[in-house]
Amino acid sequence: MSFNFISPPEPDSNRKLVWLFVAIALYLGVLFLPTPTGLTASGQVALGLLVFVIVLWISECVSPATSAILLVGFAVLGLMGKPLRAGGPPMNSTAALTSMLTGFSSTAVLLVAAALFLAVALKLTGLDRRVALLVMSKVGISRSRLILGAMLVGFVLALFIPSATARVGAVIPIMAGIVAALGLPAASSLGATLMIVTAAACSVFNMAVKTGAAQNIISLNFMQQSFGHTVTWGGWFVTALPFTIGMCVVLYVAALLILRPDVPAKEEAEARLREELAKLGPVSAVEWRLMSVALLLLVLWSTEGMLHPFDTTTTTQLGIALLLMPRIGVMHWAQAEKLIPWGTVVLFAAGISLGTLMSTTGAAAWLAQATLGQLGLGALPVFMVVGALSLFSIVLHLGFASATGLASTLIPIMIAFANTLPYGRETAFGIVLIQSFVVSFGFVLPTNAPQNMLCYGTGSFTIAQFAKVGTVVTIAGLLLIVLLSATVWPMMGVL
Repeated sequence: MSFNFISPPEPDSNRKLVWLFVAIALYLGVLFLPTPTGLTASGQVALGLLVFVIVLWISECVSPATSAILLVGFAVLGLMGKPLRAGGPPMNSTAALTSMLTGFSSTAVLLVAAALFLAVALKLTGLDRRVALLVMSKVGISRSRLILGAMLVGFVLALFIPSATARVGAVIPIMAGIVAALGLPAASSLGATLMIVTAAACSVFNMAVKTGAAQNIISLNFMQQSFGHTVTWGGWFVTALPFTIGMCVVLYVAALLILRPDVPAKEEAEARLREELAKLGPVSAVEWRLMSVALLLLVLWSTEGMLHPFDTTTTTQLGIALLLMPRIGVMHWAQAEKLIPWGTVVLFAAGISLGTLMSTTGAAAWLAQATLGQLGLGALPVFMVVGALSLFSIVLHLGFASATGLASTLIPIMIAFANTLPYGRETAFGIVLIQSFVVSFGFVLPTNAPQNMLCYGTGSFTIAQFAKVGTVVTIAGLLLIVLLSATVWPMMGVL
């Protein structure tokens, strides 16, 4: 951060400072309120911290990493002198800090960090660009084929790249190149369609692949803590498969009918794709090594719990170790560490710490009962409960720019509420698992997800165009969740 002591501060800086003071004021306001019945003093601090970080995340007045550091600091100040659990000893600063560092020792954080190294390897070798160009060149040039090609690229990259931002960042230049090769402006109907589909498909495949997004890992971490078991890579994929297929169909039809992309003669675009592929040259030795490791990881992930006893984190760590080894690997630590978004890792760990604190202090259970518990959902069939909770999540997501932040906030509350329902723990687990899919519903506004903003930054579409497609996809997605919760998922043993 740089400081200018001569020129007056930028208006945006003033706005950010105001929001930071608002967040601090709300945190202190919660702390000084009378402690509600059924809530511990440390639980009240946890709720204050929740309000604090929600304001930081929604306003984006500080960077994600800074919000994590502020969260830990204010947590220590608030928790000192209070017992972590009812009847426990009061905490000193060391004990309070220790309670907020639990997330940093989570295997989920290790998995996210390792997966980001995999994304960097794909970027350094150029394999992500080769895969995207190869898929688009094979699919062909027409309205329907281009939409299907953009979705297929998103799916293939989601299998190997856990960062939505990295995936979309690799695809945007290729989609823009296709539009330019066809002699169309970036803001043409085809340009708008390809960019909107790229962003929306990224959110869809975040839900399809366990390792496709950090919010999946953070959700499963909370579920492991509460229920004592998790979901394998293959189990997640199979569970999400009917929903993913349905969402792809909805996105395809919505993009085709609402945006109505125009595609002129295809020869020039096909020649452009062949030219770009030719520039990459033959597949290099490092690309072959990376493909071998990536395919090995995909096999190990998909056979977790069936052919071997290693979990996703362990196998990913082994894969990254191979990629960093001399001669066998494809990169050096010095290359990779400069490209890793360490702030994301810090935010992820702090989010887990906050969720754990809310569960440990009973704040999540109290908040779930004070909000969702007042709706009388326990008397409804399971599929209606899932629909109501999904609608609650979707509306809440409208104010969030980070699905990771939303998962940190929402999933502990969903777990606490699901455990109060009269359906049994396995059904409660399934309800929360479905909500971990819904956390990735960032379809309505460009500000709902970083990948949306990347695509919006190309100038290819308007907010209105994005919202039209996104609203249709969101409503159809909600209806699809209710339908699957009443039919397919109970037959699969999810509910």
